[in-house]
Amino acid sequence: MDAHLTQLLIDSQNSDDNIRKPAELNLTHAKTNPEYSPALFRIAATASFPAEVRQAALIALKGFIDKNWSPGNEDGPHIPISEEVKEHLRVGILELAFGPEDEPKVKVAASLVVSKIAVADFPEQWPALLPTVLNILPNGTDTQLHAALRILRDLVEDSLTDRQFFQVARDIIAACFVVATNESRKQSHRAQAVLVFNGCFDLMDIVKDDYKTEVRAFADEVLKGWLPLLEQLVKSPLPPAAFASVAADLRDQPQNWNGPVALQIQATKTLIKIKTVFPSLLIGSSLNFFQATWEKLLSLREPYGDLFINASANGRLEDVDGLPFTLDFLVLEQLDLLNQLIRARPVQQELAQNANWVIEMMGLLVSYSRVSKEEEDLWDIDISLYLGEEASVSSNYTARTASGDLLIKVGEWLKSDAFEGLYAYTKTVFFDPATGFNDDAGFNGAGDWRAQEAALYLFKTLVADFQDCDLEISPERAERYLRLIDHAIQKDQEPLLRARGFLAAGTLAASYAPATRILDQTISAVTEGDNELIQASCVKALVGFIQAGIPVDRQGYIVQAIDQFLAAKDLTELNDADDLLVTLLETLCSAIGMDVHSALHPGSRAIDLLFLVARYGARNFQVSALVGECIDQIAELLAPSEYPTLCSKLLPLITAAFDLAAVTEDDQLTTLATEILQQLVQHGSEPLPPGFVASAFPKLTRLLFQTLEGEVLRPGADAARYMLMHDHQQVFAWQDQEGRSGLEVCLLIVDRLLGPGIEDNAASEVGGLAAELVEKAGSQRLGPYLEQLLKAVAVRLDTAQAAPFIQSLIIVFARLSLEGAQDVVAFLSNIQINGRSGLQVVLSKWLENSINFAGYDEIRQNVIALSKIYSLNDPRVSQIQVKGELIIPTSNRIMTRSRARQNPDQYTIISAPLKILKVLVEELLSASGANAASNAAAAVATADFDDADEDDEDDGWEDETDATLDLALGSTKADLMAWAENPNARQRDDETQVYLIDFFKRAARENIAGFAEWFNLLNEDEKTKLHELVTE
Repeated sequence: MDAHLTQLLIDSQNSDDNIRKPAELNLTHAKTNPEYSPALFRIAATASFPAEVRQAALIALKGFIDKNWSPGNEDGPHIPISEEVKEHLRVGILELAFGPEDEPKVKVAASLVVSKIAVADFPEQWPALLPTVLNILPNGTDTQLHAALRILRDLVEDSLTDRQFFQVARDIIAACFVVATNESRKQSHRAQAVLVFNGCFDLMDIVKDDYKTEVRAFADEVLKGWLPLLEQLVKSPLPPAAFASVAADLRDQPQNWNGPVALQIQATKTLIKIKTVFPSLLIGSSLNFFQATWEKLLSLREPYGDLFINASANGRLEDVDGLPFTLDFLVLEQLDLLNQLIRARPVQQELAQNANWVIEMMGLLVSYSRVSKEEEDLWDIDISLYLGEEASVSSNYTARTASGDLLIKVGEWLKSDAFEGLYAYTKTVFFDPATGFNDDAGFNGAGDWRAQEAALYLFKTLVADFQDCDLEISPERAERYLRLIDHAIQKDQEPLLRARGFLAAGTLAASYAPATRILDQTISAVTEGDNELIQASCVKALVGFIQAGIPVDRQGYIVQAIDQFLAAKDLTELNDADDLLVTLLETLCSAIGMDVHSALHPGSRAIDLLFLVARYGARNFQVSALVGECIDQIAELLAPSEYPTLCSKLLPLITAAFDLAAVTEDDQLTTLATEILQQLVQHGSEPLPPGFVASAFPKLTRLLFQTLEGEVLRPGADAARYMLMHDHQQVFAWQDQEGRSGLEVCLLIVDRLLGPGIEDNAASEVGGLAAELVEKAGSQRLGPYLEQLLKAVAVRLDTAQAAPFIQSLIIVFARLSLEGAQDVVAFLSNIQINGRSGLQVVLSKWLENSINFAGYDEIRQNVIALSKIYSLNDPRVSQIQVKGELIIPTSNRIMTRSRARQNPDQYTIISAPLKILKVLVEELLSASGANAASNAAAAVATADFDDADEDDEDDGWEDETDATLDLALGSTKADLMAWAENPNARQRDDETQVYLIDFFKRAARENIAGFAEWFNLLNEDEKTKLHELVTE
C-alpha cells in the first residue's frame, strides 16, 4: 500500500486537474483501509523520499487524525483506529519529530501531528509526552528545539486544563526560561519560548478568581526572574550594522533584524498580558519599562520612517510558526505597551516632574502617525480604504491608529494640557525656518506635509474624544487650530493634507461654531477638481458641519453637491465602494434631517439620491440600516397629515426598485425595497392614503408568493400586517389581476407561509399577519376559512423549532384568547394533530416557550391570555400534562454535545394550570424588575467580593474601565459565553406588573380555579417570591 499511497500523494500535488482530482478521490477511498494511517507514517519516516512527499503524508495524517482519532468527533462518519495503531503512531511520530534528521518541512509537519494527537490523548493516554518535550528544551538541537516548542505551545493553548496546568506549570515555565535566556539559541526559538510563557497567563487568568492567593503568589515568584529578562529584551538595540543597511534595500528590513525583532515583539506582548492579568505585579517595574519603551520608540523612529513612511517595505510578516518579525509589528506593540504603562501612578508621578515630556510625547506620536507610503498608494487607488480608516471600521490596526489611541489616553488624563502640548509641537511642524514664525500672523507651513497631516489627524482624534466625553475646548485653542486648518485646505498640491484639513474642520465645528466658516469651501470642494479623496473627505466632513447647526438653507446646496459628485462618477464603481456609499448615505441622511419637509419637496433630489446610493449598496448591512433609520426619522418627524406626501415620494421609488431588482435579479435590492416598504407602512396613517394598497400590494404579494428567502418574507409579511392594521378596508376591497379579493390573497399568503416548504426563521412573522387578519376580518368574513386557518397554525406549531416562529404562532391563539378564551379551548379540543389533541399540542408548546417571549406588547398579551385560560377552570385544560421543572442530573461528568444527545434533558410532568401559574410567577418577577435587580445585585456582590479579595490588584494604576477586550483571555471567553446564554434579559414592565398583582390577589381572594390548591404545589422559592411581590 505504501507505494500506491506515495504515488497518490505525488499526483495530488499535480497542477493538472485530470491527474490531481482522481488522486484526491482515491486518497479519500483509501482512508477506510486500516493500514491507511500506518502507511502514511511510514512514508513520512522514509528519509529517502522527497521532503514534499513526506510533508504531504504528514498533512494527510493530521487531517485523518483530526477527524477519526476521538470517537466523540461529530464531523461526518467516524473511521475507527485501533489502540495498537494509536500507540504505534504516538511513539513513532514523536521519534520523527525529535529524531536526528534535520529536515524543517518534516519536523514542522510532525510536530503538528503530535499536537493534534495530544489534544485528544494528553495526559491520560500519553503521560510521557510532556516530560519528553521538556527534556528536549535544555540541550536539544535547533531542529529538535523547534519541534518541542511548537508542541509545547499547542499543549498550553489547546490541551492543558487549568488543573493539569498547575501540576506542571513550574516545569513548563522553568524550561521556557532556560531557552529564553540562552543567547546562543536562535532568536526565533527564544521568541517561541517567551510566547509559551505568555500563553501560561491565559490559564492563570481562568483560575485566579478561585485560587487568588495561590495563583498570585506563583505568578509573583516566576516573574522575579522573568521581569528582568523582559526588561533586558525590550532595551536590547537592534544589530548596529543593520541600521547602515536600511537604505540598501527598502523593500525588506535587514535580514539580521528578523530574529531580534521577533523576540522583542513577544517580550512586549508578554508585558501587556502581565499588565492585563496581574497589574499589581508590574507596578514596581512600570517606570523602568516605560523608560525602556520610550527610548526604544525614539530609537526606531528613523528606521521605521525609512522603511514604511518614505518607502513601501514589506510589513506585517510572520514566519512559519506564526511569529511576527517585522519592525511595524514591533512599533505597534511598543505603542500599545506605552499606552498601558502611562496609566501607572509611578509613571504619572515621574512625568509630572518633567514639564517638557508632553511636547516630546506629541513629537513621538506625530512621527508614528505619518501616512505610510503604502497607505498613500492604496488610498489613491481605493478611497473606501481611506474612509474606512476615518470611520474606525477598518481592521487594519496600525501605528497611526495606536498613536491616536495613546493620545486619547493622554488627553483623558491631562485634559486641556494635552491640547497645549500638541499645539506646541504642531507649531514646529508648520514653522518655516526661512521666514520665521509668528503665532499671531499665521502659518507659513513649509514643513513636511506628512508631519503636518499627522498633527491634524491627532488633533481631530483628540477633539472627537473630548466631544464624546463632554469635555470643553477653549475658544482660544480652537481658533489657533482653525488657522492651521485654513492653511491645510489651501495646499492643492498635497491632497492628503488638504483632505485632512476639511475633516478636522468638520469635527471641530461640532464644538466651535466659528469653524462653520469653512462650510461653503467644503461644499464647493465636493465638486471641484478631480481628486476623489478630497471630494469624499469633504462629503464626510459635512456631517460635522450639519451637527453644528448650520442654516437650513444650506441643505439644498449640500444635496446638490452630492448630486453633482455622483453624476460625475461611473456609478458601477460604487458596487465595490462600501465605505464611500456609507459616507454618502450618512451625509444625505444628516442633510435630510435638517428639514424633512424641504427634502420631500418635488424639486428636491434628496430622497432620489438616497435610493440611488442604496441601490448600489443594497448588499451592505450598514447601508440598509442607514436607509432604514433615515426613513424612520422622516416618518417620525412628519405630521399624520403629511404622510400622503411621504408616500407620493417614496412609493414610486420603491416600485421602481422592485422592477429593477426583478430585471437584474438583484436579490439584495429586493430585500432592501421590501424593508423600506415595511418601514413606510409601519408609520402609516389610519386610513392609508387612497391608492396605497393598489400601488404597493401587487409587488408585495408577488414576492410573498414566489420567494423562499427569509430576508424578504419576514419584512414582507410584516408590511402586509401593517397594511391590515392601518386600513384593512382598503386591503379587503383590493382585487388582483385574477379577481381575487385582498382577503383571499391574504389567506393564501398565510397558507403558503405556514406550509412545510418555508423554513421556520423565514416564516417568523406569519403569526402576526394571521392574528391581524383574523382580528380585522372577523368570523363573519372568514366563515369556514377561520377554522382552517387556525388549524393550519396549530399544525405548524407542532413542528416549529425556532423560538421567534413559535412565539409568532402562539400569539395568534393568545390574541384570540383575550376576548374568547373559552372558544379557543373548545376549538383546539376538537381538532387532532398527528394523533394528539390540538389543545395538548398548543398548550405544551405555549407553556414551554412563554418565558422566552420578546416584545412588551407580545409579553403582555401572552400574560393576559394565559391568566384568562387559567381562570376558565376548564377540565379539558386541567387534564393536559406538560413539562414542569428540569431534573438536574447527579453525574459530575463534563457534559459534551455527544453525551447531551445521548442523555437529553428530563423534566417533571405537571398539570397545565400549575404550569400556567409558574409561568405567571416568572413573568411577574420579570415585569417587576426583580430578576434584573437580583442579577444586578449578584453582579455587584461578586464585584465587591472580588474587590475585597483582590489584595489591591490594581493598586498603583489609574482607575478606569478599559473598553478594550482581550479575547484571548480565558476570563473574557467565559464572560462572553455567559452573556450568550442570556442575551434577551427582560426589563421592567409596570403595566404587566400591575395586571399580574391584581390577578394573583383576586385569585387568592376568590380562590379562582382552585388557586389555593395549586399555590401549595408551587415550590418554596416561587411561593416566597410571589408573596413578597404581591404584598409589597
